[in-house]
Amino acid sequence: MCKTDDMRDYPRIARELIRALRGRRSQAHLSRRLGYASNVVFDWEAGRRFPTAATALRVARRVGVDLRAAVSGFLPAARWPRTVDPASRQGVALLLRDLRGQVQIGELAAATGCSRFAVSRWLRGHTEPRLPDLLRLVDGSSLRLLDFLAAFVDVSQLPALQGEWQQLSLARQLAYDVPWSHAVLRVLELASYQKLPRHVPGLIAGKLGISLAEEQRCLELLARAGQIYRARGRYRVDQARTVDTRYDPARSRELRAFWSRVGVERMLAGADGDYAFNLFSVSSADLERLRGLQQAYFQELRSIVARSEPADQVVLANLQLLPLAQLEP
Repeated sequence: MCKTDDMRDYPRIARELIRALRGRRSQAHLSRRLGYASNVVFDWEAGRRFPTAATALRVARRVGVDLRAAVSGFLPAARWPRTVDPASRQGVALLLRDLRGQVQIGELAAATGCSRFAVSRWLRGHTEPRLPDLLRLVDGSSLRLLDFLAAFVDVSQLPALQGEWQQLSLARQLAYDVPWSHAVLRVLELASYQKLPRHVPGLIAGKLGISLAEEQRCLELLARAGQIYRARGRYRVDQARTVDTRYDPARSRELRAFWSRVGVERMLAGADGDYAFNLFSVSSADLERLRGLQQAYFQELRSIVARSEPADQVVLANLQLLPLAQLEP
């Protein structure tokens, strides 16, 4: 139902994920804890067969993972009603629909290499994907497979992804330490830059409104981190990554504050953009509904960005929703 000529070896990642979840337990012991008479975990880790997505989630819960907390950390917009077991076919379908957002089934099928028929049945909960196909769907719909896996295990324990995880960690650290480096990277992805016969010093600085010194600093650090390299006269992005900066809450707040200040500076300078606000009173219950809408909007924004071609604009989106006064005791 899904193609097998992927850049990533999803069956291998699935095998390694089960192994990491198992930890120090024996395969036979975990099989018994899951209610199987046979050593099914051995078959999973050997790749002879694979658990369904719901069964894999049940394995994670059985070894102590809080499924709701894990998924909400990765996908804040995800909502599992209390009446729905996350480790069920219905729970998997809800997760996949949250990941899909407003993307058409045909687009999702093309992005994942799975048939439209299979994707449609998975989204409706008529059937459910096996673990490798779940990983393929997460990867194709969010471009954040490593962050998804990190919600359940230490990704450095997965040999197939160790190098990529290290690179992602370096990229995340650079985004914290030198925020403009992330914007410089986005400029290098623009079709207009990629058409240049050679790099033009100051061009990136002009596009972003930063100094030439900051441009040069960012390029040097990005090259040192292995995110870009220079070939045939200009810089090239080694591999496009979606970098989630929420792992360190304190650094994440600093980064959000930095980009909020950039937005304020550009607004005060009269830069083009949509700068809107709305000040209102609302019930606590409706405030939570608004938070859900904002999270869903940002998830949809990510989904559109992941599939947007060609890239010809670097855009900053700042979203804020906060109560100005605390409830009185």
